[in-house]
Amino acid sequence: MNKMFMEKALEEAKIAEKFDEVPVGAVIVKDNKIIASAHNLREIRKDPTAHAEILAIKEASQVLNDWRLSECEMYVTLEPCPMCAGAIIQSRIRKLYIGTFDPAAGCCGSVLNVVQNDSLNSFIDVKWMYDERCSGILVEFFKRKRYKDRLI
Repeated sequence: MNKMFMEKALEEAKIAEKFDEVPVGAVIVKDNKIIASAHNLREIRKDPTAHAEILAIKEASQVLNDWRLSECEMYVTLEPCPMCAGAIIQSRIRKLYIGTFDPAAGCCGSVLNVVQNDSLNSFIDVKWMYDERCSGILVEFFKRKRYKDRLI
């Protein structure tokens, strides 16, 4: 586990926040080097699949010229949703570091556990980092959203 990589994922989340996107960031690491980084872009791209994890997986696949990321690790600020958990399984990422849990849609143990599931033949090594900054940025983002909605 390298906290520097979660720092980079947090930087990505902050970029998303500047664009009024849900502040989630992800990085993919191979051989202790970042090969891909991304943040949510659903609003900008008008694309429901433009989650940080999906975008990082696509970038890493291009960098490696391979869809198999079995020698890679992902650092993500928020527990992946069902779609992202599925993409993580499909890409064969070996280890997943998570900054905070998602009690609404988390699929790495909070609501469901897709990434460690015998029925899906999925055994990704999950490490919870529980970084308060990862949850804090989300809490503040949604507070501002709710406040702004009340003003309208």
